[in-house]
Amino acid sequence: MAESGSNSAHQQPPAASASDPPPPPESQIPGPRASRLIQVFDQALARTLRANSYSNFASCFPTPARHVPASLESVWRQLNAKLEEGAKAEFEEIIAEREAVKHINGLDRLIAEARIRKENEGESREGSRSGNAPHTLGAEDLYKAHLTPYLQEAQSTLKDKLESTHAQNAELSQIVQAQRLEIEKLLSHLESVVTDVEGAALATTQFTQEHHIRQDAVQMDEEINRQPSI
Repeated sequence: MAESGSNSAHQQPPAASASDPPPPPESQIPGPRASRLIQVFDQALARTLRANSYSNFASCFPTPARHVPASLESVWRQLNAKLEEGAKAEFEEIIAEREAVKHINGLDRLIAEARIRKENEGESREGSRSGNAPHTLGAEDLYKAHLTPYLQEAQSTLKDKLESTHAQNAELSQIVQAQRLEIEKLLSHLESVVTDVEGAALATTQFTQEHHIRQDAVQMDEEINRQPSI
C-alpha cells in the first residue's frame, strides 16, 4: 500500500488535450496604415452594396418585382451577400499573398525611426551649435536661439526686397533718361518750328508793308488822273 502510495505521489498530472492557438506574429497585426487600408476597403464595399439597393435591383426586373416581390428580394439579399463575401475573400487573399500588412507595417516602422532620428539629429545639432545641452542654457541664450532663425529669415527677406528695389530704381532711371532724351529732341524740333514761324511772320509783315505802299501809289495815280488837265 505504501509502495502504491509513493508511486501515485510521483505521478505527473495529465497534459492538456487542447491548447489556445498562438497569437499572430507582430508583423501580421495591422498597424495604422494597414488598418486605414482595411477601413477604406470596407467603406468602398459598403458604398457599392448601398448602390445596389433593392429598388435599383427591382427596376431591372419589373415583372418578378410585380408578381413575386418576396422571392425577388430574397434573391437580391443572397446576391449582395455573395458579392460582399466574395469581395472580402478576394481582398484578404490579395493581402495575404502580397504580405501587404507586413510591408505596410515595415513602412510605418521606417517612418517612425526616421522621425526619431530626425528629432535626435536636431537636438544634437542645437547642442553642437551652443556647445551645451538645451536644458542647461539660460533664458537669454534660449531667447536668442529661438529668435535667431526668425531674424535671419527677416534679414534675407529684406535683402531680397532691397535688391528688387535697386533693380526697379535702375529700370526707372533708364526710363527717365530715355524720356529726357525724347524731351530734348522735341524741344529742338520745337525751336526749329518757332524759327520757321518767326520767319513766316517777318515775311508777312514785309508783304503787308509793300502792299500798303503799292496801294498808296495807286491812290496817288488815281487822284492825279482825276485832276483836270491845264
